[in-house]
Amino acid sequence: MKNVAIVGGGASGLMCAIVVAQAAHTVHLFEQNEQVGKKILASGNGRCNISNTHLHVTDYFGENPAFVAPALEAFSFTDFEAFCAKMGLLLHTKEDGRAYPRSFEAKAVTSALLHYARHCGVTVYTQTPIKQIEYDGELFRLHVNSHRYHAVVIATGSLAAPQLGANDSGHTLARQFHHTIVPPYPSLVQLHLKSRCHHKLSGVKQHAGVTLYIDNKKRAEVTGDILFTKYGISGFAILDISHHASFALMHHHNVTLGIDLFESMPRQQLLATLKTLCSNLSRYTIVTILALLTPSKMAPFLLHDAAIDAQTLGAEMQSKQIKKLTNILKDWRFNVTQTHGFKHAEVSGGGVDTLQINPETMESLHVKGLYFAGEVCDVVGRRGGYNLHFAWASGYLAAKAISTL
Repeated sequence: MKNVAIVGGGASGLMCAIVVAQAAHTVHLFEQNEQVGKKILASGNGRCNISNTHLHVTDYFGENPAFVAPALEAFSFTDFEAFCAKMGLLLHTKEDGRAYPRSFEAKAVTSALLHYARHCGVTVYTQTPIKQIEYDGELFRLHVNSHRYHAVVIATGSLAAPQLGANDSGHTLARQFHHTIVPPYPSLVQLHLKSRCHHKLSGVKQHAGVTLYIDNKKRAEVTGDILFTKYGISGFAILDISHHASFALMHHHNVTLGIDLFESMPRQQLLATLKTLCSNLSRYTIVTILALLTPSKMAPFLLHDAAIDAQTLGAEMQSKQIKKLTNILKDWRFNVTQTHGFKHAEVSGGGVDTLQINPETMESLHVKGLYFAGEVCDVVGRRGGYNLHFAWASGYLAAKAISTL
């Protein structure tokens, strides 16, 4: 029987603790907060998008994205669903693959994990941050007690959501063992814009196509809701491309958004529609006509960017003006200046360099018996339960490796 210390009581830490304890090892789990799973409680606006039925390596990013493949293979969605069923936690899956607890309450997830961990024999220490780990070549010692551990798992999460206790303690511990930290950056996060109108459009929501340009080269395309805010822009479509934007901003690249307000209508069809409206509503001003097609708050700013006087009558609109307005409606450009920061990010990119971790076991390639799991690693997934699933899968993979020590 081995003594195992798990540092971090989030998704990956709880999963790892349970699986190791089930193999009859002694498990001590240390959580710095007053309760475990605080980020789980906040996920999905309290509903907890716990996983996804459509899991693939291409859903993950980082400097070494293929790193996630063994974890996804070892612990699939089916495996996770079976694990949840053993805890009495039933799941509900949406058509798009997103999975939730059947209660749609995140607290059901944390409650099930904590009760099951204790049922399996895990000893949970809350309000116990781990700041130092000593290693004598065979065993580990944590500064909070006199125990010696055969294995230690660092599952402390990332810098995202510091208001929930997130910090870089895991990265600090990793550095103690000479691990490289890929610079962290916010992901699944809102973006700040440099424009004259976003703050005046605050609260305006629209379904749109969004194209992300980095140094004027197309990097990503998504479709979904956007929401203008006082600081810039939010919405699911923005969160979906924020990883690429945040990474590029961190490396001082020029980042631009192109917004297609008529993503379901081809450009030529929109051009013909505008021409017809200007002809049929010849005595209407163009701002009035445009307000029939877009949120009324948007119309004056769209016309300004198209260099068209808002009071121009439909009958006075020239073909080149209609064409330019069409181009703006299909590709409204905004410069991105920064993200909304770690406080508002759902997850974080960067972390412990995965080239220094065995992807088959999550064990450090520097120190035998030292493992990493979850968001502390340089792995970030798409929105939709992918990040939580990597937490479950990496915690499981580490636990299985430890259980065979």
